[in-house]
Amino acid sequence: MEYTLLTGACGGLGGAFAELLAERGEALLLTGRSEERLSALEERLHSRHEGLNVLSIACDLRSEEGRRAFFAEADRLGIRFHRLVYAAGVDTQMAFERYDEGRIVTQARVNFEGAVSLFHGVIARSSLDGTTELLAVGSVSGVFPMPYFALYSATKKALEQFCSALRVELKGKAKVTCVLPGSMPTREDLRAYIASHGPVGRMTVKSPQSVARAALKAVARNRRKKTVGGCNRLVLFFSRLAPFPIRMRIIARMWKRTEKDHFAE
Repeated sequence: MEYTLLTGACGGLGGAFAELLAERGEALLLTGRSEERLSALEERLHSRHEGLNVLSIACDLRSEEGRRAFFAEADRLGIRFHRLVYAAGVDTQMAFERYDEGRIVTQARVNFEGAVSLFHGVIARSSLDGTTELLAVGSVSGVFPMPYFALYSATKKALEQFCSALRVELKGKAKVTCVLPGSMPTREDLRAYIASHGPVGRMTVKSPQSVARAALKAVARNRRKKTVGGCNRLVLFFSRLAPFPIRMRIIARMWKRTEKDHFAE
């Protein structure tokens, strides 16, 4: 039996993907850092969906050794894959001079290095018969450089470009899609954060459930990328009309007002 590998399974978006895929009766392999939270999610899915084939293996995506151990355990269990949903991500937002090494390493490795590593591991354990689906969650924040969100936007842009190149290499063997959502109200602090950005923040927000549905639909159709939400597409369209220096000043003014630090969660 072939599995869907879902990263970031314990997060708000990951949970939405897990529930949607469970409703379809998909065989799931869930991963995240917390064994306790993964076990709770696994138990919840089993209770809601009788007979569901769901397993979990904890993995710290920042760690090369952790990723090797994850795939070694998957190999021990004889697991093969037909889909990867890379929903893990770290979205620290603050002035770059305030970063420390831990914040740099965590965001760069989880958002990009971990994704590339898991893509490689899944491809090696897939049939690549044309039905394999490789889905990465990027961000509309990766479309333009983002002052005060510089590292996050750079890693998400790198992820999008990686997926665009990989789909050419795997043409006819696998579908490769990068989905670009905006803000999602996955926690109370994020709801307040979104509200602090005024009308634009409120208009561009989408629920994790709607993002998960749009993402799975996009990769099934083998879309290169998919920007989720009509308002997000409009904002990006009109933003492109502004000269680059003006665009950067507007973004800097907007993102400088608030701060988001995953280390404080």
